[in-house]
Amino acid sequence: MAVGKEIRGKIKSFENTKKITKAMEMVSASKMRKAQERMRAARPYADKIRNIAANLSQANPEYKSPYMRSASNAKSVGYIVVSTDKGLCGGLNTNVLRAVTNKMRDLQVAGSSAQAVAIGNKGFGFLNRIGVKMVSHVTQLGDKPHLDKLIGPVKVMLDAFVEGKADAVYLCYTKFINTMRQEPMVEQLLPLSSSRLEQTAAEKAQYGWDYIYEPDAPTVIEDLLTRYIEALVYQAVAENMASEQSARMVAMKAATDNAGTLINDLKLVYNKTRQAAITKELSEIVSGAAAISG
Repeated sequence: MAVGKEIRGKIKSFENTKKITKAMEMVSASKMRKAQERMRAARPYADKIRNIAANLSQANPEYKSPYMRSASNAKSVGYIVVSTDKGLCGGLNTNVLRAVTNKMRDLQVAGSSAQAVAIGNKGFGFLNRIGVKMVSHVTQLGDKPHLDKLIGPVKVMLDAFVEGKADAVYLCYTKFINTMRQEPMVEQLLPLSSSRLEQTAAEKAQYGWDYIYEPDAPTVIEDLLTRYIEALVYQAVAENMASEQSARMVAMKAATDNAGTLINDLKLVYNKTRQAAITKELSEIVSGAAAISG
């Protein structure tokens, strides 16, 4: 019964794997709810800053922020790539990194060079492997992103844009749609388009205040736009984390189901093998008894 022993070993191995994937599925489900709540809680903050910055910009049309300068022919392009620190989340990282690679290829054909900020270990490793110039990176953010860890690496790219070392900056992340669907996004972060700062009639009525500036309007607007850009990056990281937990939960559920299917198939093979061995032994006993009696 050497074959039966080998099959029993495989069944035991798959049962242990099933326990692990089931536990990971349950942990991801718990973390996913918290990540979704964090993601939704961050949205109103970015909206508030956008509305106030838009209102201030309209109140001071003579001031033009360097974040809104136009760049018709981008020679140097920056990328802020948001990925996960850990794997086992399906094709989440593969999809967003493929979108980043395609965007880089299209812009490089047009004569643009690339530099990147990596948020997350998977993106950092990938960008290093393909030889993209890394200006900064941050990894091991944990389950809850902290803005103070993101500000430093992101500020390097913002300063490069203000100084003219980068003509455009793209934000690359995975957008959370629902538990079963996440979309890779490559959005232009800088220069800020006027459409980002457009207000509806209701927003204009709500934020149509007069302000007292300290020290002056350009400084206040500049700081607000910086906070707004940081809020966009934080929101992208929060969306990516919610997508990560959702994708991991789905992937671990699929792994658990597949392990259960393999266990059932192996049990069927084991029972057939065992039945065949028993039948063979009975046949040998009957044949031996017949030979003795004959």
